[in-house]
Amino acid sequence: MPESKSRKKKVPTPAPEASATPARQAEGSPRWLVPVMLGLMVLGLVWIVVYYLTSARVGGGFPVPPLGTWNLLVGFVLIIAGFVLTTRWR
Repeated sequence: MPESKSRKKKVPTPAPEASATPARQAEGSPRWLVPVMLGLMVLGLVWIVVYYLTSARVGGGFPVPPLGTWNLLVGFVLIIAGFVLTTRWR
């Protein structure tokens, strides 16, 4: 009966040295992110509040009278943009 070939063991290759390529440290949020995020949310809230407080006036009220009730959309878009930025906060 023929003899089976012996299996050769694989020689393990050494892992690359950690000092050769420095590992990238986890980066935090940019410094501008939190102020912009909070600023957008507060600005949107203020926009909506100002619209509601002044909408009783003839002409649609402030902040932008020609927009009328579209001022609500502007306020909500600002708030949503602030919440979108919260997804990038680390």
